[in-house]
Amino acid sequence: MLQNFFAAESEVTPENIGEAIQQAIEIEIATIPVYLYTYYSIIRSPDQDAISGSLTQELVTVGKTPAEASAIALDLSAQIMVFANKAGALIMSVAIEEMLHMALSSNLKQALAGLPELVGKSPSVWPAYLPGHIPPFPIDRAGLSLNQLMTFLKIESPKPLPVRKQLEAPIPYKTIGLFYQMIIKCIEDYDLPYDLDSPQLLPNKGYYVQSNIDTIYYDRDHKPRYTNADDSGDLLYVKDRESAIHAINCIVEQGEGNPDAPGLNPDGSVDCGAIVPPDYDDPAREELSHFEKFAQVYCEYQTLTNRFNNLGIGVIDINEYFVVNVPTNPSTSKYPADIAAVSTLLNAVYTYIFVMVENCYKQSGSTQYEIFMFGIHKSMIFILNSLCGDIMQLSYLDPEDDTVYAAAPTFEDYPFGLVSSPKSQLVDLYYAAYPDGNYLEQRILDLPDVPLQYAGKF
Repeated sequence: MLQNFFAAESEVTPENIGEAIQQAIEIEIATIPVYLYTYYSIIRSPDQDAISGSLTQELVTVGKTPAEASAIALDLSAQIMVFANKAGALIMSVAIEEMLHMALSSNLKQALAGLPELVGKSPSVWPAYLPGHIPPFPIDRAGLSLNQLMTFLKIESPKPLPVRKQLEAPIPYKTIGLFYQMIIKCIEDYDLPYDLDSPQLLPNKGYYVQSNIDTIYYDRDHKPRYTNADDSGDLLYVKDRESAIHAINCIVEQGEGNPDAPGLNPDGSVDCGAIVPPDYDDPAREELSHFEKFAQVYCEYQTLTNRFNNLGIGVIDINEYFVVNVPTNPSTSKYPADIAAVSTLLNAVYTYIFVMVENCYKQSGSTQYEIFMFGIHKSMIFILNSLCGDIMQLSYLDPEDDTVYAAAPTFEDYPFGLVSSPKSQLVDLYYAAYPDGNYLEQRILDLPDVPLQYAGKF
């Protein structure tokens, strides 16, 4: 059980700094399935003709002329198209940087306290809670909505969240940034030894790529917009006090941003007027902090919803136009057998990413490079993304609420056994899901064969 470093009496010391950094790693890991789940619920290229045609009919019904209705519907459908694409790009850009933060925290632990533990650390119970955060708040794997965006804002908040009256006060550590400041203080106050021999994930090897096709969106003028900037941060070699603090500052600046920037209001609401000027996390002022990205999506979502609701055609939540009807906090065990087979494979693939990353902290040179580039970049990311796309095409009737849902990736840790290698188990799960094989077969077979690093993880 990790120590709760958010308690009032907690302090990071040379004796517990390893546990503190491991908790930081697990905080970063806890956000990844949440952001990915919401990302895959978004239809980034919705059917504009269908949206425009439906709106036109509804507007004519409430008294607009066909010409007026058509003009309004065309404008609003275009806004929906841009917003859906932008929201997806921003959320994926944050998910990618959370993987960077996990690696930076892992480098920090490798340098100061030994091997980072990554496998089996995703939340096992949902709703989940950030390890040690006070006040605690529930985190769901859910489709895009204002409520889900509010959860994202709480995760990335640069300011302490409002504390309910029944909680004892004062509670001095209420944000992820304050937690990292405790680690920085220990690093500054003590002459800690740094391990310069054990492998880390180093920069300038192509391991971390700030942007990909999923982090780009197009504006109303069809110009591409990149949501992550090249100068916002990269992997770092942690070798001394200065580089350790640099790594932590990168995590905090990308996530919460400037601690003096406006956060949530005292009542927990969002002041959309306060996000101007926006809070950037890079010197060139091209990339917003995570909190600012989510605040921007939240405010645009709210503004666009209000515009629809002022049309006089009823109460509308704009997510009905571009968000798939996915269940909240699904589990593979509750899926029908055919969907469960795909979900189990997907979870094993998701877990194997952490197996491979963890193994990189035991390997150096060409072996590490081959695991990362051929295992994680070229094969694993393609496989995971493809499986998420596959499972989202499946649907099922949930007997508990008699609702038809689109199946969604559950991002559960898969319990690899110790009798055979994780890769061989992955291959078996692939053929169980796709007995006749498909376009993923060779990708699965080409994965590097990487062992579990720690016995008894699950």
